[in-house]
Amino acid sequence: MRVDDMILISVDDHVVEPPDLFDEHLPAKWRDVAPRIERTSAGRDAWVYEGARIYNIGMNAVAGKPRHRYGLEPTCYEDMRPGCYDVHARVKDMNANGVLSSLCFPSFPQFCGQLFARSNDKDAALALVRAYNDWHVDGWCGAYPDRFIPLAIPPLWDPELMADEVRRLARKGCHAVTFSENPAKLGHPSWHSPHWDPFLRACDEEGTVVCLHIGSSSEMVLTAMDAPVPVQISLQGVNIMQAAADLVFSRVSREFPNITVALSEGGIGWVPYYLERADYTYRRHGEWTGVSLGDRLPSEIFREHVLTCFISDAVGLELRHHIGVENIAWECDYPHSDSTWPDSPEDLDRELAGIPDDEVALITHENAMRTFRFDPFTQRPRERATVEALREEAVGWDVAVRDVGEPWIAPTEPLTQEQKLAAFARLREDAEAVG
Repeated sequence: MRVDDMILISVDDHVVEPPDLFDEHLPAKWRDVAPRIERTSAGRDAWVYEGARIYNIGMNAVAGKPRHRYGLEPTCYEDMRPGCYDVHARVKDMNANGVLSSLCFPSFPQFCGQLFARSNDKDAALALVRAYNDWHVDGWCGAYPDRFIPLAIPPLWDPELMADEVRRLARKGCHAVTFSENPAKLGHPSWHSPHWDPFLRACDEEGTVVCLHIGSSSEMVLTAMDAPVPVQISLQGVNIMQAAADLVFSRVSREFPNITVALSEGGIGWVPYYLERADYTYRRHGEWTGVSLGDRLPSEIFREHVLTCFISDAVGLELRHHIGVENIAWECDYPHSDSTWPDSPEDLDRELAGIPDDEVALITHENAMRTFRFDPFTQRPRERATVEALREEAVGWDVAVRDVGEPWIAPTEPLTQEQKLAAFARLREDAEAVG
């Protein structure tokens, strides 16, 4: 398939929420307690909520910046490409990258709404979760229905409220919700507990996909405090492998047979080995451990219930038939530091070389459309959805790399232990109570 003829749907991108997020959708009763943007004396923009500052960390919004600027520095909106936070500019950035549609994870509330789950006032938190979801579904996605797959955040502290929100948003056409790759790390019951049954039952009945993004346990793999930063970055997918193990050996698939889980930004190259290991483990140890999966193997459960997601994974694509071609979807990760924007089609084309066109179509858009019950072609003709057609709409749109603003920390060498401690100490200092 020619690169210009591909149709690309990204199942994992991110939105940096705009300052007016809560202006339209939050009831007046809660306006005084809503998160708000403040500019610090150092010129950084921060969300202020319940007396704490929450920053948009630099690596969350580096699209269009030179790589030597990537780091941990908080940034202001003026330092970001408008496509990070402005939906109209985002669509233009998508056009320039030849991407038809996108599913966008949250930023400042964290990947599965952990921020609101930690709120002191849970009534206010519920109002904020609902307002966030209405902004995302009606505002961000509603502005371009053919370009965005809606994704909800849950009121994580109450499974019954989570179920209510899943059902409320399903009526709006939202069929995806974020959840934690390991809720036990957040102080909640694990995947194996019936605690989550009301939420999972709602997802099962509404056809809502449960999206587990790496880092949604608020914990990343850290081998040692003095390990170079690339050690942590390169091990990010380990958490998602742990989530897959929890899923295939849990009761979830047996009790909620229609559940689909997306392993967002977890890559795919590890999947064949893990499935082989899981099957071997079950055959070898299932009897004495008391684990029974009925007449199915872990690998069969995985292929029935899991969508895997990758940015760049040539090895995984070579092993695609060991994973299941219908279990693989592509992601761009805009505007994060792993993103291939604005050259995603070319990068992906190199990895798809030699793969039959029908399989390319599954990986690049058809699996995403089926899984998320999303059909952009009801709004846009297929011939206007290709890489070539979208880029024609972006003629003149500037995608040049721009070195804007001065970084807080922009190392050209791996951060030293002292630099890391200083960076996080500064974050803690800035996050102290304000007012």
